[in-house]
Amino acid sequence: MTYIAVSGLSHVGLVRESHEDSLVVGPWTLCSIPTDSPQTLVFPLQTPLVVAVADGLGGHPGGELASGLVVRLLARAGPSLNDEQAIREALDDCNRMLYQAAAANPELTTMGTTVAGVSVIPDRLFAFNIGDSRIYRVVPDGLEQVSVDDRPSQRGLPSGIVTQTLGGHDEYAPIEAHLTSWPMPTDETVLICSDGLTDAVPTPRLAQILREHRDGRATFELWKAAIEAGGPDNITLALVRVASQDEPPPATPATE
Repeated sequence: MTYIAVSGLSHVGLVRESHEDSLVVGPWTLCSIPTDSPQTLVFPLQTPLVVAVADGLGGHPGGELASGLVVRLLARAGPSLNDEQAIREALDDCNRMLYQAAAANPELTTMGTTVAGVSVIPDRLFAFNIGDSRIYRVVPDGLEQVSVDDRPSQRGLPSGIVTQTLGGHDEYAPIEAHLTSWPMPTDETVLICSDGLTDAVPTPRLAQILREHRDGRATFELWKAAIEAGGPDNITLALVRVASQDEPPPATPATE
């Protein structure tokens, strides 16, 4: 049997007062609600399964609303996300939806979010992102980043600027999502996370943790490393493992 085990965790961190990250795992969404411990969900590898992290834009109004709206739309669209065109269309829908919501409530003007995720189908894995939330593949020599950071490369610009987001502007701005895909190997592990993890913890340390642990334990240790680094931002991550085994790992119930 081939199965997908997804271990997710979302935490406000140690500095921020608000929690603006959201998470989608198949039909399950966690919208700006912190979890006390990793939650592990197990699915058979059959219909497309979407797993994504959305990080609401800090300093903008309604970041938690923006990330929540996006993951809910992706949860509804998830079973149809079986190719690149379907994923691009779903992300375009997310973008339009945010501008429509902001237009209906001027207090939400410029609300926006980043997003990074995967859609897993029986013979292929699609990765997509907009903004600076990241996706890594676990490879024999460490981690391979498969997402593209929408951050300025020019020197002299402030750090933390994101050059492309869903929503986030006074007026509608189209997006160009970053997409890549690869044939599904026998075993695959992918890390999806907000920048609250990657800005706090160096990539070599992330790779070390993922060599030593997997599933819920790995998710906990990744979060712990970000907290030990000061937890300067919201921390949300999902560890996706696809494997062919007789016995899948035990699932833990989702809290929401």
